[in-house]
Amino acid sequence: MYLDPHTLAKVKDLELKARRTIEGLVSGAHRSPYQGVSVEFAEHREYVPGDDVRHVDWKLYGKTDKIYLKRYEQETNLVCNLVIDSSQSMAYGSAGIPKLFYASQLAASLAYLVIYHQDSVGMTFFEDRVRYHVPASGQPSQLRQLLHLLAVCQPANLKSQVGKTLDEMAERFTKRSLVALVSDCFDDLDAIVAGLKHLRYKRHEVIVFHVLDPAEIEFPFSDVTLFKGLEQYPDLLADPRGLRDAYRESFQAYLKRIYVACKSAGVDYQLVRTDRPLDQLLIDFLASRN
Repeated sequence: MYLDPHTLAKVKDLELKARRTIEGLVSGAHRSPYQGVSVEFAEHREYVPGDDVRHVDWKLYGKTDKIYLKRYEQETNLVCNLVIDSSQSMAYGSAGIPKLFYASQLAASLAYLVIYHQDSVGMTFFEDRVRYHVPASGQPSQLRQLLHLLAVCQPANLKSQVGKTLDEMAERFTKRSLVALVSDCFDDLDAIVAGLKHLRYKRHEVIVFHVLDPAEIEFPFSDVTLFKGLEQYPDLLADPRGLRDAYRESFQAYLKRIYVACKSAGVDYQLVRTDRPLDQLLIDFLASRN
């Protein structure tokens, strides 16, 4: 298969943006690999700036002139699975930034962060079913593979089945992991919550990145507008001035329902507006988790 230079450029751009977002953001944030006094040595790993130098194997350094840290049996490496919605509604972007494009930059940054910390990351794209699935890995080549997938994956003309997909992933992810759902969550809310609870029942840690366009939240339209139907809904010609108050009230109620449902299920919830700078979003989110 020939390599598309436009695709390669997208991959390079995603990697560059991810690196710029992450570098400096997490300097020194990697957890110590030492988990107690009575643990047994397991293996070495390369030193990452910010690691605790107390665990450097100086004897090995003297032999190889390279810095390695000792790892211990009690250490549990992070496994992160990114589950990304690529249904038709994710193509929407009122300000020229489609939700899927923003979601891809967010996923690229998270993947870069996980690989930077020498942990494992996998990725799943779905609409009404799983379209692509890359199992989690910590190999250096994994990041480039995921960035390539992010660059070439476009919104499909299909309806999302978020809850169904989460149920499938709960059975597919056999190792406990951090599961990050990146979606606009335009699906039956009860089904979504059931899927989230299924993941939690399987003892996964779950984060919902709820990606929304500002126009979906604020409904700023004023003139008679033809609203294009997405995900099998019909087009609608309407005067938005007569709908605005009811729409905003209904949408805020929906946001509150999903927030409360996530918290009740022990799931982290993060509203993601596509007009918000990505670096600021990540800074605030990581600070809240810390």
